[in-house]
Amino acid sequence: MINVIKPNQWLITFVSFFIFLSGCNAQETKAAEKPTEPTTSGEEKKMSANPVIKIETSKGTMMLELNAEKAPNTVANFVAYVEDGFYDGLIFHRVMPGFMVQGGGMNPDMSEKADKKPSIKNEANNGLKNDRGTVAMARTGDPHSASSQFFLNLKDNDFLNHTSESQAGWGYAVFGKLTDGLDVIDEIAKVKTGNHGGHGDVPLEAVTITKMSVVK
Repeated sequence: MINVIKPNQWLITFVSFFIFLSGCNAQETKAAEKPTEPTTSGEEKKMSANPVIKIETSKGTMMLELNAEKAPNTVANFVAYVEDGFYDGLIFHRVMPGFMVQGGGMNPDMSEKADKKPSIKNEANNGLKNDRGTVAMARTGDPHSASSQFFLNLKDNDFLNHTSESQAGWGYAVFGKLTDGLDVIDEIAKVKTGNHGGHGDVPLEAVTITKMSVVK
């Protein structure tokens, strides 16, 4: 059974969300001091169409449509990781029923994968909302510290949305949504979780991203 996060738990969940990441990678936090944007030949990379990503996991396959119009730099960053094969073999390392599932940075042994790209500018002010089935970038307490980690919203998480261009109000940048596979994230949300290596909400049975690929 999915335990829905009650309203009076939201603030605690929100705070723990970025505190977890801040302890993962000091280098990533340092890089966030000077956020960069993906470029091609010295110019901002623009995407002419919305890429579709196929996410094959040990729990099933999901199709993710990215929004290059609303979040061009975030999409370019994510696609670059996908094309590099960075996500293949990683796990969904944080699962919180009634909230979200998070992945994109940890190996099956809960060690952090190295060779991340520089942090990117937060595009949460693009009007996209953290609704059920959307994908957004995970980050530390610094609004502009997102790198490779992402999360899929299991429900409408309005409190993660952008409200102002301040540290407290930046929110979490949504850059796409599932077009197929809501049942897969619901299955992932059912796995038993516990503590591992000082981290909480870790699936006791590894949920692996076997492969990600750009199909459109």
